[in-house]
Amino acid sequence: MAYLFGRPYTRSQLLSYVGEFSQIAGTTVGELGDGNERGVRFIEMRSGSGLRCTILPDRGLDISAAEFRGIPLAWISPVGFGGRAYFEPQGLGWLYGFGGGLMTGCGLTHAGAPDVDNGEELGLHGRLSFLPARKVNRGETWRGDECTIWVEGEIRQARVHGENLSLQRRISTELGRSIIRYDDVVENLSSYPSPLMMLYHINIGFPMLNENCYLSAVDHKVSCRDAEAEKGIKHWSHFQTPTPQFKEQVFYHDLPSDSDGYAQITLVNPILKLKLTVRYLKASLFNLVQWKMMGQSQYVLGLEPANCFVEGRSKDRARGVLKELKPGEKETFAVEIIIEEEK
Repeated sequence: MAYLFGRPYTRSQLLSYVGEFSQIAGTTVGELGDGNERGVRFIEMRSGSGLRCTILPDRGLDISAAEFRGIPLAWISPVGFGGRAYFEPQGLGWLYGFGGGLMTGCGLTHAGAPDVDNGEELGLHGRLSFLPARKVNRGETWRGDECTIWVEGEIRQARVHGENLSLQRRISTELGRSIIRYDDVVENLSSYPSPLMMLYHINIGFPMLNENCYLSAVDHKVSCRDAEAEKGIKHWSHFQTPTPQFKEQVFYHDLPSDSDGYAQITLVNPILKLKLTVRYLKASLFNLVQWKMMGQSQYVLGLEPANCFVEGRSKDRARGVLKELKPGEKETFAVEIIIEEEK
């Protein structure tokens, strides 16, 4: 039974009040029309709880803007969400197309810093965010009095004499709830083994993020990417006002899983009385990368479940943590973004 507008409703009760389900929740399609975003498709998803997000099929089914009851959740960069024609794969060129948004996908064969691995040049964070989805579908599925609202599609990263990876991606929410869930299955369709690096770049911005916020999690190991992060290790869980010349700090979290196999971390905003939790399937995403960027006009917290570190594929290979898919092998990922009101 869905809990909406202050009370529970059965399916028949709810539908007796409306002639069209989209009055309450659902999905709406459209197309962006200006600047570098012109022609980029979008699907707006609403759960009926006040949660609203914009999904971009032409950007790997990323999520751009998101809000809860009118409160923005995501950090948005000045770059915009341009189409594939604006992708610069070399070096740090990915940043010219990084619009931020609530979730930007990184992968499929590389995520992290630019690198050279076995003679292959790899740009920042890979190609996933600039790959358009195909076979895109959307809808609502009722099971008794419970309704799931969903968007799905296939994303293919393939090249001649190279990888052929298929990502089956499904994004869903539940009627009356404030949750966004990614269910992903990556399959190696080639006859050769392929590296698989996945990182869910979840970007939280003002006002959901401010100097009064803090991160909450069970006791766990936190390590630093570099010397800059070591300067801030004592304060990884707390934040500050926008700071001139702030240099990004990146931390790695080894969070334990619960009885369902999921690990989680929560951003608490005591001013808005909201909590945002990132929950993920630990078996396939062993690492939670925290990107702390407190700069002026670049004020963002990244909470990024990953099956890798972010220092380059060759370093993951040397560490012995690089995932490789055998021909015909599949890997399953699950990530949830949950919004809750503090009681």
